[in-house]
Amino acid sequence: MNQSSIRTPRKSVNQSRRRFIVGTASAGAGFSLGIALPFSAAAQGTVPLKVPDEVNVWVVVKPDDTVVIRTVRSEMGQGTRTGLAQLVAEELECDWNKVTTQQPTAGQNLARQRAWGAMATGGSRGIRESQDYIRRGGAAARMMLLQAAADQWKVPVSELKVSKGTITHAASGRKTTYGKVADAAAKLTPPDPKSITLKKPQDWTIAGTAVKRLDTANKVNGTKVYSIDLRLPGMLCAAIKSCPVFGGKLVSFDESKVKSTRGVKGVVKVSDNAVAVVADTWWRAKNALENLPIDWDLGPNAKVSSNTIAAQLREGLDADGDFWQRKEGDAPGAIASAAKKVEAVYYTPFVAHTTMEPMNCTVKITANGAEAWVPTQNAEASLAVLSEASGKPLANCDVHTMDLGGGLGRRGATQDYLHQAVAIAKQFPDTPIKMVWSREEDMTHDFYRPIGMAKLACGLDDKGNVTGFQVRVSGQSINAFLAPMAIKNNKDVRQLQGYYAEPGDAQLGYTFPALLTEYVMRNTHVPVGPWRGVNTNQNGIYMECFIEECAKAAGRDSLEFRRALMKERPKHLAVLDAVAAKGDWGKPLPAGRHRGIAQFMGYGSYSAATAEVSVSPNGEVKVHRMVFALNSGHFVNPSQVKAQIEGSVGMALSATFNEDITIENGAVKEQNFNTYPLARLKDIPKVECVLVPTYDFWGGVGEPTICVVGPAVINAIFAATGIPRRELPLRKHGLTLV
Repeated sequence: MNQSSIRTPRKSVNQSRRRFIVGTASAGAGFSLGIALPFSAAAQGTVPLKVPDEVNVWVVVKPDDTVVIRTVRSEMGQGTRTGLAQLVAEELECDWNKVTTQQPTAGQNLARQRAWGAMATGGSRGIRESQDYIRRGGAAARMMLLQAAADQWKVPVSELKVSKGTITHAASGRKTTYGKVADAAAKLTPPDPKSITLKKPQDWTIAGTAVKRLDTANKVNGTKVYSIDLRLPGMLCAAIKSCPVFGGKLVSFDESKVKSTRGVKGVVKVSDNAVAVVADTWWRAKNALENLPIDWDLGPNAKVSSNTIAAQLREGLDADGDFWQRKEGDAPGAIASAAKKVEAVYYTPFVAHTTMEPMNCTVKITANGAEAWVPTQNAEASLAVLSEASGKPLANCDVHTMDLGGGLGRRGATQDYLHQAVAIAKQFPDTPIKMVWSREEDMTHDFYRPIGMAKLACGLDDKGNVTGFQVRVSGQSINAFLAPMAIKNNKDVRQLQGYYAEPGDAQLGYTFPALLTEYVMRNTHVPVGPWRGVNTNQNGIYMECFIEECAKAAGRDSLEFRRALMKERPKHLAVLDAVAAKGDWGKPLPAGRHRGIAQFMGYGSYSAATAEVSVSPNGEVKVHRMVFALNSGHFVNPSQVKAQIEGSVGMALSATFNEDITIENGAVKEQNFNTYPLARLKDIPKVECVLVPTYDFWGGVGEPTICVVGPAVINAIFAATGIPRRELPLRKHGLTLV
């Protein structure tokens, strides 16, 4: 990507590296510490302009009327870049067919006082967190372009109209285009952002429509360069191997055994637990690494297994202590005195990210600074790590955000791969080093979706009404690994995502007469981190599958049982009713098919799903149809929203039926896809969507629906077999996806 048009003098940066590192590196995928970003003067263009075509930092208009829209959120297949460009173009009122995009580097953003805003892309926040200020940036550019034309014609700006980048003055019949007035517009004082009135969604013509994505063509024709494809002059490649047991140490390695291998340039210690081989090609580096004798100190964690971890979690389910996070009434008492008591224990395993593109990045370190090309979900965190690990000042570092071959939360706060690449590059100064993990390294050194168990109990009166509800989750904490400052009094509200009382991000959709939610932190040596949907995945399964058990115990219809508990949650209820209608709830099905239903909230959006399945006598499960309802407040590109829902189906079905990271002798047992099977295209059902926007908030899209896929399917299997399924993955309990 050509960055020359937004080049900025680096010496203007005057910021504490430590302050920047602490502030940005903690903002990971699926979680943010809320770094404040006012709609700065820099974003309106009051910092010195760098090129004549730059109207403001968001908009560059070329003489041929090409509009370059700049945004800094990462693109990993979710369509954020196109969606953000739609919002800017909507307020700009340009010709969408002439729009292209450009991504400033982290260094450029920092040098201009973070004019483009936060660069983290996770937690389905890319559009919802930046939509206001980028729309104002587009509107400001439009106002400046119109004012430039008015000044040129010496007419009141109120007399001008613009459509698709063509400005007209009806009284005189004159016309001009954005490209012809852009240079003059760039010299104007930008309007006060507070004075800008943004368009209402009902007036949108570009935003809110299913325009084609801007990043499709080069994916199809093979010209897109992902980070793993990058080639730079003089570049060397590195393959890396870390201690197979988390927490183990590197003792020694015998470089003499591989140093004469063709293409090998060196064998280097990367850290106290990793070693790398550097060669002229990655394949040669990898083969040499496989032949390198390495002595590891596996440490005490080599005694840990999946069985010992499971015992640790089970102990947490019955432990005494102050673990409550919501306490409304006396739930244990209400359950104990109820006419009927329903109890269950659920289990969800570690799950890997398995991004299509394994962890990798390229780093070059010189005497003057450091530069990196990274498939990152948080370029500012990457910049902080690059500066800290290299020892170079922030002002002398820069990070180019490459398009990601999958992110899914793995490439946000977890910048381990960049730390490694910097450590290697420091030993090869003035040389670009491209470090690529093998699939085996990627599978066995992930930050996995947390393992967990949940014990739930519900009391029912003699009419089948809920009297009290209790849930205790015992499992690992993401914050304990990535943001320990967010844990207060040993309580981590993040792990009960989806059970919150407060509206906004992840509110529980049910209101119980008495409720107790608890989280018992039981961390292991296995690192965990955000995985698309993060904790709403597990918590959605615990809650919605157990609610189904309660409905059956009460002798009530699944939909009606839920509706009775949702009278105080109108937005939750609205999507549940919408999916029930679209999914033909209550209508006859073909022989052998059964339905399941689920609802949940996450990432500021309300979602619900129905599933139609059939189960053969030998446990083969066919998911025939899934229907979804989603309210994320606004929809910038309905086509892309539906694509995200479809993607969540594949990922969630794979995790529900197939995926399980197990620990043996302290190490991850699954090495590659032969032992870690993913769902196939043939396994994906027909997917239908109903979008129910209310236009009164901005919610996420990429992650909210993944948490209702598993419960809807599991509940349909319950309807088909009469047996509740409480442990994942289902293939380990006789059910296979076909």
